[in-house]
Amino acid sequence: MADIVPGFHDTRIFQSPGRVDAKGLDPVDQLLLILPAKPTAADFRRIPGGSKMQAVFRKHDAASTPAFTTRLGNKKQTLVVAGTIAADASAFEQLTLGRKLVSAATKQKAGSLGICATGFNDEQTAGIVGNVLAAALAAAFRLPSYKSKNNKAGSATIKSIRLLGLEERLDTSRTEAEASGNNLARWLTTQPPNYLDAVSYTKLVRNMAKHEGWQFKESLGAGAFLAVAQGNDNDSAGILRLRYRPTSKKANADLSLVGKGIIFDTGGTNLKPFMSMLDMHGDMQGSAVALGTFLAISKLRLPIAVDCWLAITENRTGPNAYKSQDVVKAANGKTIQTIHTDAEGRMALADALVLASRERPGIIFDYATLTGTCISAITTRYSGVFTNRPDLHPRLKRTGHRCGERVWPFPMGAEFLEDLKSETADFMQCSPKGSGDHILAASFLGEFIENDVPWVHMDLSAGDNDDGLGHVGSKFTGFGVRYTMSVILDENLFKAKQ
Repeated sequence: MADIVPGFHDTRIFQSPGRVDAKGLDPVDQLLLILPAKPTAADFRRIPGGSKMQAVFRKHDAASTPAFTTRLGNKKQTLVVAGTIAADASAFEQLTLGRKLVSAATKQKAGSLGICATGFNDEQTAGIVGNVLAAALAAAFRLPSYKSKNNKAGSATIKSIRLLGLEERLDTSRTEAEASGNNLARWLTTQPPNYLDAVSYTKLVRNMAKHEGWQFKESLGAGAFLAVAQGNDNDSAGILRLRYRPTSKKANADLSLVGKGIIFDTGGTNLKPFMSMLDMHGDMQGSAVALGTFLAISKLRLPIAVDCWLAITENRTGPNAYKSQDVVKAANGKTIQTIHTDAEGRMALADALVLASRERPGIIFDYATLTGTCISAITTRYSGVFTNRPDLHPRLKRTGHRCGERVWPFPMGAEFLEDLKSETADFMQCSPKGSGDHILAASFLGEFIENDVPWVHMDLSAGDNDDGLGHVGSKFTGFGVRYTMSVILDENLFKAKQ
C-alpha cells in the first residue's frame, strides 16, 4: 500500500488596485487581458502599450480565443494573452474563457501570471477577474504523476498570480477555499487504484481529520453496502463519518454531505467490458467531491455544522461477490432484489443515506458517478440533480447558472418505483430494461431517506470530461465543490428544513 500525501502548494496571490502602470507589469511573466466583445480605443489606453495592442487586435479574429497575443517591451518581455467576452456573459462562459487563456499563456514555463480585465464596470470586472482566478488556481495545481524521470509533481507551474486594475482589493478567500476543495477532489480521483485503495484512502481521511480538527468515525454500514464489499479480498471497506462543528460538538448537522467511494468498479459478477472499465478508478469521485466540499467549508470556517459520509469500497469479482437475484437487507430493514451487480453505487449509497438521515440534518447532498443514462440525457457538460423537494428545482438550476457548474433537474418519486416492483423483495435494485436508469436510481435512493429530511442527489455526469470543463482543464473536473459552496453561500439551501 502506498502512503499517499497530497502535494498541495499554495499559489501566492498579489493585488495591485487602481490604474495599471508599467511598474505593476514588471514582475509579470504572462498577462491575461480580458476585454469587452467590442473594445474601444479608451479600453486599450488603460493598459501600458495599449495602442500597440489595439493595432495587433485589429489584425486578428476577435471571436477567437485568444483574440490576440503580443509582448510588452519591458525587461521580462511579458507575454500578453488577450480574450474578449460580453459584459453579460454567464459564469460558465467566464470560467471557460479563463481556462483557455491560462492554457494558452502557460504553454511555456510560467512564473508570475497577471490577470486584468478592462472596459467593464466595477462589479463586472470583479466577477470576471474572480472567475479567471479560479481557472488559474486550477491550472496551478499539479495532479499526481508517477513518472520515473522528470517528475515535477507538486511544483506548480504558476508560482504566483497578480490581480491588476481592480477598483478595490478582491476578497479571494472563497475562491481559494473552493480551489483547495476542487484540487483535492481531482487529486484523489486521478490516483491509480493500487495507490488509493480503501486502506490508504481511510488513512488519508483520518490524517486530514486530525490536521483540520474534524471528528472521525468508521463503521461497516449494513447489508446493502456490505453486499458490494463482500467481493473484496479483505475487510478494508467501510463508511467513514466526519464532523465539522465550529460551535457545539453535539449540534445536529445543518448540512450532510454523502459520497459514493467505489475505488475501482469492475462491474462485479456482471463484469464490465474493457473500455467501460478502463477509467473506473474514477468511480470514487462522489466521495472526493464530498470531501473536497467539506474541506472548503472548513477552510472558510463557515458557521454551520456539517457531516460528511464516505462509502468506501471496491466492486470486485470473486467467489464471494454478490450476484444477480441475491436478496439483501439495507440498514433501514428494507429488502432489495439484486438485478445487476454493476448498479453497486446505489447499494453503497443506500446505507450511507440511512445513517446520514437518522442524524436529522437540515439537508443532505449526495454525490455519485451513478448512471450512464444521465450522460445520455444531458452529456458530460451538465450534471443531473434530483430532490425530494421538487419546489427546489428552480433554485438548484439557478445555482448552477450562478456559479458556472451547471445542472439539470429531473423528476423522481413513487410513480417511478412501479418499474422496480419485485416478487421476492421490497423492490428491485434497478430495472432489467435500463431505460431512465438515472431517474430510477434516484427514486430508489429516496427510499433510504428517513425522517423526511430534505435531500438532493447529484448524478455527476459532468465529473469526467476529456477536454476539461468550465475553469478546470483536467479530464476529472471535481464538479460539485464549487456548486455546493454556491448552494451554501448564495442560496442558503441548507436551511430548507426550517
